[in-house]
Amino acid sequence: MNEEREVRIGRVPANMRQAGAKMLWIGIWLVFMSAPLGKLLDGGYSTSQEALGWSGLVVFVAAYLVLVFRQTARTFSVRVVYGSLALLAVLAVGLTLSLGSAWLVLFVYVAVSCGAVLPLRTATWGILGVSALMCLLALAGDDAADRIGSLIVPALLGGFAMTGVRQLVRTTVELKAARVTVAQLAANEERLRMARDLHDLLGHSLSLITLKSELAGRMLPDHADQAAAQVADIEQVSRQALTDVREAVTGYRRPTLPGELAGARTALAAAGVTADLPADCSVDDLTTDQETALAWALREGITNVVRHSGAKRCTVSLTARQTLDGRRCELRIADDGRNAVLAARGNGLTGLTERLHQVGGSLDTEADRGFVLTVRVPLGSGT
Repeated sequence: MNEEREVRIGRVPANMRQAGAKMLWIGIWLVFMSAPLGKLLDGGYSTSQEALGWSGLVVFVAAYLVLVFRQTARTFSVRVVYGSLALLAVLAVGLTLSLGSAWLVLFVYVAVSCGAVLPLRTATWGILGVSALMCLLALAGDDAADRIGSLIVPALLGGFAMTGVRQLVRTTVELKAARVTVAQLAANEERLRMARDLHDLLGHSLSLITLKSELAGRMLPDHADQAAAQVADIEQVSRQALTDVREAVTGYRRPTLPGELAGARTALAAAGVTADLPADCSVDDLTTDQETALAWALREGITNVVRHSGAKRCTVSLTARQTLDGRRCELRIADDGRNAVLAARGNGLTGLTERLHQVGGSLDTEADRGFVLTVRVPLGSGT
């Protein structure tokens, strides 16, 4: 789903579109205001009662929308929260006593507001208290049983359901914070690992180069031959250090199946594609080069699904198979997209085929009801 159009629970709206969508979602429940609205519109009240009803209803709805709209994203102060709830409760009691039992429905919104803005334990008592007060006021009317029966369940259900939404919001916020922390810890750990590796790779070599440079300097100009030998050693050590650094950098850049599988899960979820991915991506006898080739294939295949296919579902499987040519590890990426021809032409399969050939692998594609990419590499050192 487009990030600009998505309104997420617990997130402050980033633009007017998101604010409007969130307000619509909260305001749609105002449809239950039909009873007091009907009473106001059917002309059964006096002029003063109509003025009281309309003004009280406008203030009640405005306070309810502002409180619930703001509190689910960015909290008010405790004083404002309890003050707003008190205002809603006073309006509900006053309008019910003044204008009749049709206004008892306001207590449902007070209960929902308690579930939306109060801590869990306080919200529980608040919802029960508001529901009890509503029942007591309903007993004063002629149709007490019908009113209580029709309103007690929405009040309790709506209030406690909103506490569940609050818990979901809190869990979502905490999960987001935990992910940020985990990412920071992972980045710090990676920096430490790189620092250790570079120290181990270059510490000895640079120390040796420094020592031999000092020796060569002392030998010049009286012992030119010995100085030349030291310079030759310096060249050899520096070349080996350069080779070690290049291999280390290659290792840092090398993709792995677990890493690409995690990335695929995130990318497909962000694109709104239902993913069926293997929980375990370990295969016996798979060499590092073969795993790298499969990881590149997985990355390319998932990129194809996200960018080109228009798919709603993607299935990835990784299995070891015995064939006539020996044991093979097979990676299969299948989607139900309609842009199979476009995907086949535009997803860089040529470069992927060349990479697979370097490890004795092969690539096949199918484009019928979707697009299927099948990659096979020999297990172990076989070809």
